Amino acid sequence: MAISPQTLAFVFGLLGNIISFMVFLAPLPTFYKIYKKKSAEGYQSVPYVVALFSAMLWIYYALLKTNATFLITINSFGCVIETLYILLFIFYAPTKLRFQTAKVILLLNVLGFGLMLALTMVLAKGEKRLKVLGWICLVFNLSVFAAPLFIMGKVIKTKSVEYMPFALSFFLTLNAVMWFFYGLLLKDYYIALPNVVGFVFGIIQMILYVIFKNCGANKGNNNIPIKDQAAAVAKPPQLHELSEQIIDAVKLGTMVCTELNPVAVLQPNVDVVDVVVEAVIDNIQKKKDQDIITN
Repeated sequence: MAISPQTLAFVFGLLGNIISFMVFLAPLPTFYKIYKKKSAEGYQSVPYVVALFSAMLWIYYALLKTNATFLITINSFGCVIETLYILLFIFYAPTKLRFQTAKVILLLNVLGFGLMLALTMVLAKGEKRLKVLGWICLVFNLSVFAAPLFIMGKVIKTKSVEYMPFALSFFLTLNAVMWFFYGLLLKDYYIALPNVVGFVFGIIQMILYVIFKNCGANKGNNNIPIKDQAAAVAKPPQLHELSEQIIDAVKLGTMVCTELNPVAVLQPNVDVVDVVVEAVIDNIQKKKDQDIITN
């Protein structure tokens, strides 16, 4: 007995929700560190603000479409969790970062979304409104694929896959497959088409991983001048920001309906950066104290 397209769409939508649910929980280690430090200095709120905007867009689109329940369920959860992330960030952020975050939210999530909502309500009716909104969602989600491009460029430049673990790339690709078939079976190409790009980028990332996975092991610090090593750790918050924002950038790159980023994959990379930075800072501080005592 043949399986109907509606049944297959249900299966792929359910799997997409499960995978995307994990991605919304992926930043939890980041915010646990912010909570422990009682400070969000060195981190950025933009990935979470953009993720919230994406979820808002897809909820609006799904409500107009009327038969995309899985889009509503996962993006409703996304709106809630991203809002909590942003509130926690603002609570622990320095004053300057708070104002920057508030400005981005006002421009993107309030004025931007409000203007888009008003224009589509006034200038487009019925099926035309759905098509206009579909194109807006499609173009927006294609634009956030600049994040994986950044990661791939960094891998090629540094010949290191530190910030692009294979499991992450694999699940990014799997996520794109799930939402592609969900959109295809619903004959909704606004959902399906961006995920073609996601699938291609995921395959390229896995290929790059295979090519460069052993390069990092052959590279040491012996060829790096001591003054350059000291300069590299002079501003530890920037290293925290780099590691966290690279991870969150990857997360944003899969936002066709939501993102994917398994927590278990992300945490080891962040911990490695933290351990190295803290060890080097301690050594430098001890050397300074010894110099002071000697003088």
